[in-house]
Amino acid sequence: MFHLNLPVLEKVLRPIVIYVALILLLRVFGKRELAQLNPFDLVVLLSVSNTVQNAIIGEDNSVTGGLLGAFSLFAINYLVVRFLFRHRHLNEVLGGSPTKLIVNGKVDRSALAKELLTEAEMTAVAHRQGFDDLEDVETCTLEPGGIFYMQGIKPAQTDRQHAEVLAKIAELQKNIELLQAGLVNRVN
Repeated sequence: MFHLNLPVLEKVLRPIVIYVALILLLRVFGKRELAQLNPFDLVVLLSVSNTVQNAIIGEDNSVTGGLLGAFSLFAINYLVVRFLFRHRHLNEVLGGSPTKLIVNGKVDRSALAKELLTEAEMTAVAHRQGFDDLEDVETCTLEPGGIFYMQGIKPAQTDRQHAEVLAKIAELQKNIELLQAGLVNRVN
């Protein structure tokens, strides 16, 4: 149960090699995989963990081997995150750049194609973020970590001012009607 079937160095290196390979694969295959937009992407991500399991543990099913592999994964992740935190420019190079999917209320179809997204998937993302339609979105950016940032269309300042003026006119009209009704009651 606690006896290692593989050398300790191999038990440490296997998870590190797989970790680096998965990071590179996620970078190559894009932000979409991180966003988990559809069941197919989710199945791929779940299957990857099962696929690489044997590569990580090798022929060793001992508790000690499992703990050593888990420790190696946590340690390499901690070191990579700390390193990238101190070297932000490298983090941006490795992480990629944001992709603008909607600009000035217009869907950029070439950007959608680059990220392998359909308009139906974009509409689903918009719904999750509280928008009724893509027409309600001014800008949408897919961040390197797979997060969608959406900003709604804001009415132009003149539209807001117009609505405020109309509301004030309606209020004044109501007050005039109330005053007229009061004067009619006094005359009678």
